[in-house]
Amino acid sequence: MADADQLSDLSALWGEPPAPRPVRARPHHLGHRERLRARAAETLPALPDYELVELLLCRSIPRGDVKPLAKALLARFGSLGGVLGAPLADLTAMAGVGKAVALDLKLVHEAARRMGREAVIRRPVITSSSQLATYVKTTLAHEPREQFRVLFLDKKNQLIADEVLGHGTVDHAPVYPREVMRRALELASSAVILVHNHPTH
Repeated sequence: MADADQLSDLSALWGEPPAPRPVRARPHHLGHRERLRARAAETLPALPDYELVELLLCRSIPRGDVKPLAKALLARFGSLGGVLGAPLADLTAMAGVGKAVALDLKLVHEAARRMGREAVIRRPVITSSSQLATYVKTTLAHEPREQFRVLFLDKKNQLIADEVLGHGTVDHAPVYPREVMRRALELASSAVILVHNHPTH
């Protein structure tokens, strides 16, 4: 059996055993995207707004945890519609949102706007006031300045055109009746619906 002096000599010869390597904690977001996508495939309508924004951001930002950014966007703009309807300049002013990310969010908003317009065009406007209201809200709800829009209808009360005939400030938008009438005659419109938003409300 080796005595204490021999053990000391052996320790000096071989050196101290290497210290154990610290165990690194696995980042909490690893695998989160896959789990979120799997849940979305099963129950997409049940996802909260921040997870929908997360999934959109995952398309534009291929790596990293985007949940904090999704929640920050909703906090800044107030709602899912507010995020998608926000101007490009306001989106890119957010830390972590570059031009590509902002454009992807605006593409979703534009797609939703066109879907709303298609739904209105296919059906008589007057007989579906709720559908008209949905379209108008989608188009105007998050505009930063006042607009005066005119929906031109044919004799069957179907939409011919939706045009902005006046831009204004945050609390004023000019409109000229002559321009409305001139455009209505050009389009052979039988009726018009005048729409005006209030961004400050």
